[in-house]
Amino acid sequence: MRVLLTGHKGYLGTVMAPVLAEAGHEVTGLDSGLFDACVLGPPPQDPGGHEVDLRDVTAAHVSDVDAVIHLAALSNDPLGSLAPELTYDINHHASVRLARLAKEAGVRRFLYASTCSVYGASSGDGLVDEDAPLRPVTPYAESKVRVEDDVQELADADFSPVFMRNATAFGFSPRLRADIVLNNLTAHAHVSGEVLVLSDGTPWRPLVHAKDIARAFTAALAAPEKAVHGKAFNIGTERNNVTVAEIAEQVVEAVPGSILRITGESGPDPRSYRVDFARFRAAVPGFDCDWSVKDGAIELIHAYRRHDLTERDFHQRFTRLNTLTARSQAGEIDETLRRR
Repeated sequence: MRVLLTGHKGYLGTVMAPVLAEAGHEVTGLDSGLFDACVLGPPPQDPGGHEVDLRDVTAAHVSDVDAVIHLAALSNDPLGSLAPELTYDINHHASVRLARLAKEAGVRRFLYASTCSVYGASSGDGLVDEDAPLRPVTPYAESKVRVEDDVQELADADFSPVFMRNATAFGFSPRLRADIVLNNLTAHAHVSGEVLVLSDGTPWRPLVHAKDIARAFTAALAAPEKAVHGKAFNIGTERNNVTVAEIAEQVVEAVPGSILRITGESGPDPRSYRVDFARFRAAVPGFDCDWSVKDGAIELIHAYRRHDLTERDFHQRFTRLNTLTARSQAGEIDETLRRR
């Protein structure tokens, strides 16, 4: 297929673009370029495409493509909470507008990167599946719920949206993010020798490697339309439903000599949920995730050492909120996060 991949210069997009290309798809990127310099190691291969803010996309950007994979977003909870109005403007309104433009242009399949964070604070001890009540507790997660609702209304015989609710991503990407839990804990161990947990460590998190997310989207793109049309799927594996403390313990094992410190200073975290991922495996027979949490921690520490991740890079270049703050202070972006 001819695939438009939004957010192709982001953490997930940089991993997904070559996976799609290897599967035989013709990939065109679309990205604002806010994080294109956040590279650890050699520059990644770029499929090329459009440098444009998601809010400024036109019909021309979605013409002559068969499918849209929509990853682009303000991509974490602290950033969303800092500027909730921008989160809704970009993540919600611009995403729905993109879907409408795609439908009008005759794009048949629209794969949307949602999140398991839509489940928020789940009640009970069981696994939550796609039919569980949605309890988003942050603007980021709320924006994802709104997009799912609005884009679902566009579904018809000629336009097939699919909602991919990714678990919390981990693993190495050339455009690294160090502000997601496993990547963060491993980076802290690398630069300080300490695995630092600011919560009490008890919240549950479902994790999934960036490469497994890329494989899942590629599989959904190739799946029979009737198997995925208009459906939401949790993307991940039950094996990686772990508590924050268990994640930290895996990092300690992967980084010899590191020590674990759980402070609890950030207070209770309302985001706690374990997730059922069976629906996607049933819809796409043969698919399963390859990467364990421990494998991801080992991969990350090797990459951090190989590319000499510094403490300054960890806290500045590879933390989304700090990167945007620095670019704003340098006059490179305006108050709406558009590039000057």
